[in-house]
Amino acid sequence: MVWQSRHVTVAGVDTHYLEAGQGETLVLIHGGGAGADAEGNWKDCIPEYAKSFRVVAVDMPGFGRSGRPDPSTFSYGQTNRNRHMIAFIEAIADGKPILLIGNSMGGATALGVTIQRPDLVKKLVLMGAAGLDIANPDPSQRAALGNYDYTIEGMRRLVGVLAGPHYEVSDELIAYRHALTLQPGAREASEGIREHMRTDGMIYSHEAISGVQTPTLVVGGKLDKIAVLERTYGYLRLMPNSWGFIFPHIGHWVMMEAPAEFVAVTRDFFSNDMFKAPA
Repeated sequence: MVWQSRHVTVAGVDTHYLEAGQGETLVLIHGGGAGADAEGNWKDCIPEYAKSFRVVAVDMPGFGRSGRPDPSTFSYGQTNRNRHMIAFIEAIADGKPILLIGNSMGGATALGVTIQRPDLVKKLVLMGAAGLDIANPDPSQRAALGNYDYTIEGMRRLVGVLAGPHYEVSDELIAYRHALTLQPGAREASEGIREHMRTDGMIYSHEAISGVQTPTLVVGGKLDKIAVLERTYGYLRLMPNSWGFIFPHIGHWVMMEAPAEFVAVTRDFFSNDMFKAPA
């Protein structure tokens, strides 16, 4: 492995993360589908990012090797996810604003952190990000994500919604994600996330989103069935200091389906001073 596996307790949650490289801190936040975690989502990107940055890929509460608090006493709503991530960034950062990437639920979380604590984030990448009230008009795609039945075939169906049609999904990826959903407390955490979504979901007001001044790159897969292309454009319309990059032939997992290209585009955004807010 090219990274170190570490733990830190923040906001009362034992929080697992992967760390590699040196330099400016780049935090990666994975998506929220069943079986998602930092390693599964970012393993092909971390080695390349580590050539330029200190990379920190975190497991959100209820995912991967982070704690899975009892949902009867812990809120898995977006408000608490944002609170936890703010505490995590404060704990692992060196006191300077970080670079931040979030995918899907992780995108909503990265956006929430930036809305609440813009002082913590130097530049932001939203990739297939939740957070904006634009969805696929076909509700069956979203419903498929909530119908996971904890079987191998159920995981194949779920991944089939998330991955683009040209991405070759390996048996190893299916087995890896399936195994994570069978860990003690994983099902309860997943049900807690689904329950709390009804009262504390992943949507921010247009006013809050348009108030973000942080330089932001909005990335989308042209074939994404969840974060549809219109949502990517919606972010670009609302966010004053935003740039966009659309990957053709790609679904919801740009970082997994085209890792080399995704790293190249985002590394240039982070490193190039032309991508900045007006003085």
